[in-house]
Amino acid sequence: MKNLVITGLGAVTPIGIGVENYWQGILDMKCGIEKISRFEDEDVPITIAGEVKGFDPKEYMTPKLAKEMGVFIQYAYAAAKEAIDQSGIKIESESDRIGIVMATALNGTAEIAETEYDYSVKGKKRVSPRFLPKILGNLGAAQIAISYGIHGPSFTVSTACSSGGDAICMAAMLLNSGEADVMLVVGGESAHCPIVMSTLAQAKALSKNPDPKTACRPFDADRDGFVMGEGGGAIILETEEHAKKRNASILCSLAGYGNNTDGYHVTAPRPDGSGAVACMKSALSKSGLKPEDIGYINTHGTSTPVGDPVEVMAIKTLFGWEDKDAPMPEELRANIPPVSSTKGNTGHLMGAGGITEVIACIKAIETGILPPTLNYKTPDPECDLDFIPEGPRKTQINAAMSNALGFGGQNSSIIVKKYEGD
Repeated sequence: MKNLVITGLGAVTPIGIGVENYWQGILDMKCGIEKISRFEDEDVPITIAGEVKGFDPKEYMTPKLAKEMGVFIQYAYAAAKEAIDQSGIKIESESDRIGIVMATALNGTAEIAETEYDYSVKGKKRVSPRFLPKILGNLGAAQIAISYGIHGPSFTVSTACSSGGDAICMAAMLLNSGEADVMLVVGGESAHCPIVMSTLAQAKALSKNPDPKTACRPFDADRDGFVMGEGGGAIILETEEHAKKRNASILCSLAGYGNNTDGYHVTAPRPDGSGAVACMKSALSKSGLKPEDIGYINTHGTSTPVGDPVEVMAIKTLFGWEDKDAPMPEELRANIPPVSSTKGNTGHLMGAGGITEVIACIKAIETGILPPTLNYKTPDPECDLDFIPEGPRKTQINAAMSNALGFGGQNSSIIVKKYEGD
């Protein structure tokens, strides 16, 4: 495997636009979950979500381009711009060796729902010629490539909640195979609309807590479901050789990555967590690290009654817990690092979350501060790890892991570590 490094970051989130604002929002324990403003429908049972606030697309693109993009593409585009600018990459001089992987779970679902309502209910029988370009998942990558003149490999990953992590996996594989020298990994999501909120509510997946600020409570005994979010994330990933050749400022190394599938159920994780365990082991194997080398884990941690304890079980198994009928021996527990979920801040950003949560890991390594888990108040015996509940924790770490686990049994695990170059 080649040494891969990260040289640019971008984020659009419900707690801040731009990486520094996003990170500061985490440190300030800010919650971006509020009553939905995107639509009004009294028949929708759940009306809270993490919405991006204060986003003006014209700050990142021309008015004409903004009209051609769905909101999820706008978020991806803005995050990509920040990452490209930070990286300092000169795209025009090597455009054939630069590629894109776009991540999105729900594509333009909100635009589809709105257009169908206008057509069928309001009687607006003329559909805009921009409709398809606004809803297709791959148009995020296409719009960025057109704007920046990128001509390398281009793929779009749609693997539910693990899309962002899987996009990083795919980009790393393309770099390791020699198909490109630089990859832009970008994710975008915005699907707050009546049909999505209704189906998730009927599936009993969403929190019914009427208080937006405490509805998402990962690993807490009183959790009752996840909260939808929206946003965008981006990283510039390149080979170390290429980054050093252009004298890039290297933020960290991509040490390892894993992807697999439970092959078990369309929505539920495998009860013993074995798929997630195998995925984390795959990432560790590529990184050359041992479980105890990981200083922090940003969990998938969505705040669901079923998913959270399965992920805890998987992490404990990774660190050597074998007899599930007996308490974990303290000598094994001592090796488990602090873990947290940042979804209490942002809600579940779906396809973009796997990228923004890796960014949180990178910032934790860079700053020596671990993100807390918001709203963790009541311990759950099945969720018995150190969830950093008291607030940001100052701890120097060298490596961090981010898990993203999606519907259909999709698992991804990303490991980043402090860059130790010349």
